[in-house]
Amino acid sequence: MQFRIEHFSEVDSTNDVAKRLAIEGAPEGTVVISEIQKKGRGRKGREWFSPKGGVWMSIILRPKMSPSQAAPLTLIAGLAVAKTLSELYNLKCKLKWPNDVLINEKKVCGVLTEISAGIDRIDYIVAGIGINANIDIDSFPGEFRGVATTIKNELNKEILRDELVEQLLEEFEKLYKIFQKQGFSKLKEEWKKSASTIGRKVRIITDRRTIEGIARDLGENGELFVETQEGIEKIISGDCIHL
Repeated sequence: MQFRIEHFSEVDSTNDVAKRLAIEGAPEGTVVISEIQKKGRGRKGREWFSPKGGVWMSIILRPKMSPSQAAPLTLIAGLAVAKTLSELYNLKCKLKWPNDVLINEKKVCGVLTEISAGIDRIDYIVAGIGINANIDIDSFPGEFRGVATTIKNELNKEILRDELVEQLLEEFEKLYKIFQKQGFSKLKEEWKKSASTIGRKVRIITDRRTIEGIARDLGENGELFVETQEGIEKIISGDCIHL
């Protein structure tokens, strides 16, 4: 994959810019990076605090597969971040299904994957990655301080963001190539080794209902299998709360 960086000082959302570029025909590997996001968002449109000092980026992907096969890309992006932070800074990261990277149970990174597709083909996927890098914890809004952390806070020093982005793109490309050739099954066990969710009691909130139980395993397309009192539930998507 040939990465092409589009750098901005300020945008509403890197995912929104990436989607516009994808519609205009930008090739796979186009990366949108912004110093600041004015309207950064997470799952279900939740606010994502995105001040200067973080890494706010979105990657345009055009995999040749069905939309259902592409679901694990959110997990793969999270795994790439966890591996990068471990290799560069020796930080012990855990993965929370489906889209968070944690350090000491606090969120350091979130992934927001958005797709445009037909019934059996993908037009494009935008993988948005937000990393709390050189940000002071005290600058976070009050509601985020107890649940979020930053690389600067964990290391007690600032990092070189260019180095982080370069390593992350290299790591993501490696995993993406494996995924394209061999599917998610090759990467599933690696994700599970760093999983914070597997084996824990969880509450999953979907669009239709709420499920509580023990998270037992991942499916071949990144689904979460939860053991409830009624049996095993396969959850394709939803908000996960660790209990």
